[in-house]
Amino acid sequence: MTFNKKTLVRTLILFMIALLSFTGCQAPVQTEEQENIQTNTASKGYPLEITDSMGRKVTIENEPQRIISIAPNITETIYALGMEAKLVARTDYCDYPEPVLEKESIGSLREPNIEKILELNPDLIIASTHFDLDVLKKLEDSGLTVAVLYGEESFEGVYDTILKTGRLLNADENANAVVADMQAKVKKVKEAVENQPKPKAYYVVSYGEGGDYTATGETFISQIIDMAGGENIANDATGWKYNLEALVEKDPDIVICSKYFEAKAGIKSANGYNELTAVKEGKLFEIDNNMLDRQGPRLADGLEALAKILHPDKF
Repeated sequence: MTFNKKTLVRTLILFMIALLSFTGCQAPVQTEEQENIQTNTASKGYPLEITDSMGRKVTIENEPQRIISIAPNITETIYALGMEAKLVARTDYCDYPEPVLEKESIGSLREPNIEKILELNPDLIIASTHFDLDVLKKLEDSGLTVAVLYGEESFEGVYDTILKTGRLLNADENANAVVADMQAKVKKVKEAVENQPKPKAYYVVSYGEGGDYTATGETFISQIIDMAGGENIANDATGWKYNLEALVEKDPDIVICSKYFEAKAGIKSANGYNELTAVKEGKLFEIDNNMLDRQGPRLADGLEALAKILHPDKF
């Protein structure tokens, strides 16, 4: 195969986007919010103690007023809860909703700017997957309060993270409403695709000279494809890398790719992919992969968007 530099760069970016969200899925998660949250006073009072997703006891002395988010899904959750006025900073990767771009950035997920964080004087930092333990220690040694929340192994885990975030920010009612709205959307999708034939689908994470990567059977995205009424042709594989020859042989009915980085145009001309019936017959569809990758309040919207691709006549 021959690929230009633009294709290679696009490949690497797409792959990194997926990895930023999904390698954390295999970390141990506590999913029962009722068992992890304890209050020393009334149910909505402070001081508040929670057990975060790393099993750490985190005490919040007073209702947080200055919050830093070190994860896109946490940032989106804060906005969904209506608590954005308390958000003083975010990472470079936190780009939704659009107004968040006006907030100050503290750098990357793995290597946030510690000095900048200290200057902003937050009373609570919320991180998620891919949070470096050395960074955590530096922040704690500086006297800052850090909670690490993740639960990406299931929708229930995502709900749990949203509920915990709501508890931390004294926004329980809003968190319950967000989760209820997500649950209603999930139920709607399940009912719409129930007993429908399942088209064979392939989800492109990355392609080209850097390798062919997809959401295999052990990933959460594969679960979502199944929930959306599709059959993931990569269910028999593990990890992320996939064999191009196997893809061509299985010839999926539908191919799904990111709407970013001109992925669709690149896939149409990529060796092997241009042999697929789905690509030839216009069954290559774009999706906002951030809705699926980030595992936050928009996850149910991502499921619905995927279901509409797989079963357009049901919506």
